[in-house]
Amino acid sequence: MPVGELSADARGSFLVRTYTHLALAIAFFVGIEVWLFQSGLAASIVTLFSSVSWLVVLGGFMLLSWLATFLARPSIPRPAQYLGLVSYVLLQALITVPLLYVADQTAPGMIASAAQATLGGFFLLTGVVVVTRKDFSFLRTFLIWGGLLGLGVIVCSVIFKFDPGTWFSVAMVLLAGGSILHTTSAIMRDYPEDADLAAAIQLFASVALLFWYVLRLFMGSRR
Repeated sequence: MPVGELSADARGSFLVRTYTHLALAIAFFVGIEVWLFQSGLAASIVTLFSSVSWLVVLGGFMLLSWLATFLARPSIPRPAQYLGLVSYVLLQALITVPLLYVADQTAPGMIASAAQATLGGFFLLTGVVVVTRKDFSFLRTFLIWGGLLGLGVIVCSVIFKFDPGTWFSVAMVLLAGGSILHTTSAIMRDYPEDADLAAAIQLFASVALLFWYVLRLFMGSRR
């Protein structure tokens, strides 16, 4: 039964679980990054990624992300769902290391500023859904085609070795914002009551995407 058809108490409990898992996922992500940089492992990860084609890294990330997302489905046993969420956060942390490493070398303050802007944008977009109670399911087609187009640009930029530029980062920020609106709307209406972990992983993916391209925009502004 969709959560939108449940009682107010059941909906509230679902939302509390979902956003608690999201908050823990973000905290886990931050903790991993801090540990990697303080331990010196971040430099080793950057060196490792530099020795491998980014297409291989991206392909492996997409495959493992699909597996982690699959494990978070409500039809999977609960312990496996938690494994899926933890695995996805770990994958996001690892693939974000090279970008954070460059940002840290260029201007460390940009990371904190991008994180603040990301969280501010997330709360603003969430507030739009909560206040307006609008159904943003119409964004689905835009998100699918926008995601495919964005992936195509990324692949071409790796193959032909060019920088997609500032406008691409702006477009991806808009795509991430649309994903937050769509996912939040679906969580309020369509997700089943036992899909709180699946909802959390979808929200975390959108927040991670938003942070990545907000940070790229900040880095581009310092050049």
